[in-house]
Amino acid sequence: MDLRYGAEYEEFRGEVRTFLDANWPLSGDEAKLGFEEQAVAFRRRAIAAGYMARAIPKAYGGSEQPADSLKASIIREELGRAKAPGEARGIGTMMLVPTLLERGEPWQKEKWVESTTLGQTIWCQGYSEPGSGSDLASLKTRGELDGDEWVINGQKIWTSGAQHADYMFCLVRTEPEADKHAGISYLLIDMKQPGIDVRPLKQMAGGADFNEVFLTDVRTPKDWIVGKRGEGWQVSRTTLKHERNSIGDAATAEATFRGLLRLAGDSKVDGKPALERPEIRERLAEIEGYVMAHKYSGYRQLTSGLRGENPGIISMMNKLSSTNIGHMVAKLALDLLGDDGLLDPQGKGRNMGFGPRGAEGWLTQYMYSLGIAVAGGTANIQKNVIGERGLGLPRDMAVRKDR
Repeated sequence: MDLRYGAEYEEFRGEVRTFLDANWPLSGDEAKLGFEEQAVAFRRRAIAAGYMARAIPKAYGGSEQPADSLKASIIREELGRAKAPGEARGIGTMMLVPTLLERGEPWQKEKWVESTTLGQTIWCQGYSEPGSGSDLASLKTRGELDGDEWVINGQKIWTSGAQHADYMFCLVRTEPEADKHAGISYLLIDMKQPGIDVRPLKQMAGGADFNEVFLTDVRTPKDWIVGKRGEGWQVSRTTLKHERNSIGDAATAEATFRGLLRLAGDSKVDGKPALERPEIRERLAEIEGYVMAHKYSGYRQLTSGLRGENPGIISMMNKLSSTNIGHMVAKLALDLLGDDGLLDPQGKGRNMGFGPRGAEGWLTQYMYSLGIAVAGGTANIQKNVIGERGLGLPRDMAVRKDR
C-alpha cells in the first residue's frame, strides 16, 4: 500500500499552501469583521481559486472543478493545518445542497445553493415527528394545495437548529390515500412566517440544539417542492445518504481521539499519570486500532473511487464505525475525569474540529456521543441497511407484514 500522493499532487499541495498563506488570516478591514463574515469572505476567495465547492457548477456559485478525490483530500488537510474556515458546515451544506444538485429544479439551485454553500442561508430538517422516528414513513404532517400554495399543518420534533434556521426542508403527507411511502412530498418552507412555533428542547448536557416545531396553516409556494408530488420518500433517501456520509467522517473520529490523548496525558488515576497505567494504555490502543481502521478504510474507499469502482458495503459502515468510536472515546474520557465527571456540562466546550477541551467539554461530548448514534438513522437501523442492502439478507418479518 502506497499512501504517498505523488509529485503531481504534492505540487498541488504547494499551490494550496501558497493560497492559504496569502489569504488566511484576513488582513485590513476584513480582519475587523466578525468570524462568520470573515468565513464568508474567505470562502468566496477559495471558490474563485477552485479550492471549495468543487463539485458545484459555476452557475450555482461553485468552482466547477473536475472530480478529484486526492485534491479534495489535500485541500481538507491544508485547511486544517492553517486553521482556516472550511466548507460551511451544517444541515444545508451537507444535506440539502447535494439533494438540490441531484433532484432540484434549476431555479431552486440558483436561489439557494450559493448562499447555503457560503454559510449565509441556514436550513433545518423537518423529518421526525412524535411517533414517527425510525418508522419515518408513518409521518402525519399534512400538506394540502390551496391555489398556488401548499398549506401545511403538523408537528416536527428533534429539529436541530430550527430556532436559527431561515428555511426548512420538510417531509409532508400530501396524498393521504396513497401507500404511506408513496404519499409523501419534499417541501421547502420559509421559517420566518406566521404559523411556525419553535420550542427548544433542553438536553441533558444543558444546551438546546434540538427543537419541536409546530406548523399551523403554514404556507409555501406550490413549486417549492423537490422532485414530483408524492416522490418525497425517494428524495429523502438522497438526503439521508449524504447525512450518513457526513456523520461517518473519519477526520472527526481522529480529531476526537487526539483530544483524548491530550486528556490522558494531563490526567491522573489514583495519583499516577493516566498514561503510565497499563489498563489505560490498553484501552487507548484498542480505540486507536478502531480509529486507524476507520481512517484506512476511508483511503480504501478513496482508491476505489479513483479507479471508478463501487466500494460497496464498506461505505455503508462509515456512519456506524464513526459513532461507535465516538462513544468509546467519550466513555474513556469520562473515566479519566473521575470526580470532575460529576460537573454540570451546561453544553460547553465541545469542539469537533480539534477535539473537546476541559471537563465540561468532555461531558458534553459524552452525552453527544449517545445522541449521534440516533442521528441519520439509528445504529440498529443502519445495521439493517448493511444487512439487507449490503449482504442481501431478508427484510425483518415485521416490516414485511407492515407493508
